[in-house]
Amino acid sequence: MFQAFLIKYAEIAIKGKNRPIFEDALVKQIRRALKKVDGSFHVYKTQGRINIECQPGYDYNGAVEALTKVFGITAVCPVVVLEDEGFEDLKEKVTAYMGETYPDRNITFKVHARRARKNYPIESMEINRLMGEALLQAYPEMHVDVKTPQVMLEIEIREKIYVYSESIPGAGGMPSGTGGKAMLLLSGGIDSPVAGYMIAKRGVSLNAVYFHAPPYTSERAKQKVVDLARIVGDYAGEIYLHVINFTEIQKYIYECCPHEELTIIMRRYMMRIAEKIALEQNCLALVTGESIGQVASQTMQSLLCTNEVCEELPVFRPLIGFDKQEIVEISKHIDAYDTSILPFEDCCTIWVAKHPVTKPSAKVIRKHEERLKEKIDEMTERALTEREVIKI
Repeated sequence: MFQAFLIKYAEIAIKGKNRPIFEDALVKQIRRALKKVDGSFHVYKTQGRINIECQPGYDYNGAVEALTKVFGITAVCPVVVLEDEGFEDLKEKVTAYMGETYPDRNITFKVHARRARKNYPIESMEINRLMGEALLQAYPEMHVDVKTPQVMLEIEIREKIYVYSESIPGAGGMPSGTGGKAMLLLSGGIDSPVAGYMIAKRGVSLNAVYFHAPPYTSERAKQKVVDLARIVGDYAGEIYLHVINFTEIQKYIYECCPHEELTIIMRRYMMRIAEKIALEQNCLALVTGESIGQVASQTMQSLLCTNEVCEELPVFRPLIGFDKQEIVEISKHIDAYDTSILPFEDCCTIWVAKHPVTKPSAKVIRKHEERLKEKIDEMTERALTEREVIKI
């Protein structure tokens, strides 16, 4: 029935002279998303809207699912496209549309016409009145409710006439790639995929780095992270996942440093490595899934110690003020939760101290890191050189 989709956006509309840049980026991301869907689609811009024409036989459900994951879209509207063959013809076809779409017919409705083509002979308010009258005559069970209708019947008169009554909520935000690029520190937990989703929602494209610790972490743990990157990538677009073998570095820290400081020192070296990769990949920031006070390494003092080692790039923490339940709800919303809770440990959960320091002193941490200076630079360079890069 639906030969097309009308795509609505919100924030893009206030971008002034830069608006075409954001619209073009959104068109690009829509085309990327629809490449995964069976069917042929033509995506193009019109005034204040983006249109998608669909060839017969396309996967409707697949198209809707893909489009609702594109950042920048506020609503996906399946539309019937009509040629302008006079108002009487329009009344007939809209009446048939409503009867077919709502066979129960015991509904309240409102007609909302928008006359973008001003040479159309009937004004918008008159279209509303006449179309409502025609529907009431055809279907007496229906009732008009101008304040809170169950069905909002939209009629947009442009070069062609677009009729729709369903507005499927989109992901919102800004199109991927319009906000620069960042490096996500991605683990197998709940938080970091959500952080990636949240920052991508603001138009930031992502690379990711994962710290693997074989044989202490399994290939299934690594695959879990690849799967999470793919889930985030459904929203954020293409992601290059950099897999760092962290075993040698982690063992060396364990052997040389106080065990209560293991987590914070390990975290500092992760940030150092992530920043090097980020700079190499022209990223403008690091992104983590930390939230104040959630664990020992996420107290204000711990975050201060972690930030200290990032010499050139800022660290963005989209979840900094979220509690765990809020993070879990978003994780479930993006279908990452079931993957995140699979029982495959990553390197962050190996060799964790029973009583980790919660208020570390940067001065003390730096002093203890001096014990690593004989080998740590060589190990870091080796980990960077031998890293695996997976295109998601």
